[in-house]
Amino acid sequence: MSKQIVVGADGSPAAAAAVEWAADDATRRGLDLRIVHVCEQWSHNQGVEYCEGALEAAADIAHGLAAGVKVTTELLTGNVVERLIAESTTADSIVLGSRGLGGFTGMLLGSVSTAVAGHAAGPVVVVRAPHPVEHGRVVVGYDGSDHARAAMEYAVEQARSRRARLHVVTAWQVPPFSPYGVAYGQLVEQIMEELPRRARELVEPWRTGNPDLVVTDEQQCDHPATALVRAAETADLVVVGSRGRGGFASALLGSISHAVLHHATCPVAVVRPPAEKDA
Repeated sequence: MSKQIVVGADGSPAAAAAVEWAADDATRRGLDLRIVHVCEQWSHNQGVEYCEGALEAAADIAHGLAAGVKVTTELLTGNVVERLIAESTTADSIVLGSRGLGGFTGMLLGSVSTAVAGHAAGPVVVVRAPHPVEHGRVVVGYDGSDHARAAMEYAVEQARSRRARLHVVTAWQVPPFSPYGVAYGQLVEQIMEELPRRARELVEPWRTGNPDLVVTDEQQCDHPATALVRAAETADLVVVGSRGRGGFASALLGSISHAVLHHATCPVAVVRPPAEKDA
């Protein structure tokens, strides 16, 4: 059975935007779409009718946007984070609104979205709001780590399905300045000259390996989150690994990935290597 995109629906505007994004993505990539609503204890008090209504409304949105896509729905019960992480083990990706209500009462960045993005088995896409302007560009943060390579693979697939440009961002911060000795200053200068060259070399195999894509890249001496958020202003999607090394050394959720989730205005995909498991 082929993998499918799984999207969480709860009747909120952010969840509706997530369903729209997921339906479009399923159409572009030829995947099935599974819509789930997790009915937690508080929503039981309102009645199952509310949960079923949220699911039905999401299905109507999906059918209207993705006529050729197989759409299935399921009403789930239990802990929303645990159920979504379980869904991720057999999904191509999980798509969530940035915040929600109903079955996703905790859908604020830093709670459900962050928890799922940090522990899901595959890519998690967080959609803040409808993004009607298309820029024809997918942005990815890359530093050569396993997490960054997984992010790059997903970004390549997204760029290809969208017929969009792929823009690779690598950023680093200036080492702390020391007033002691000329040798230290020379070392810092040497490092600052070497980093851009190494970053360009890391991108080159992806450019030559994907001749059908237009691949651009930039190297910046800046905080990685700042560089990615700025690049995301003219992107249809920004893709990050959940943690990294080098230019993204602190890229754990709660730092780089967390900052991009909070501040990027376009949808954000957080990707973990598929073979990685939580300890």
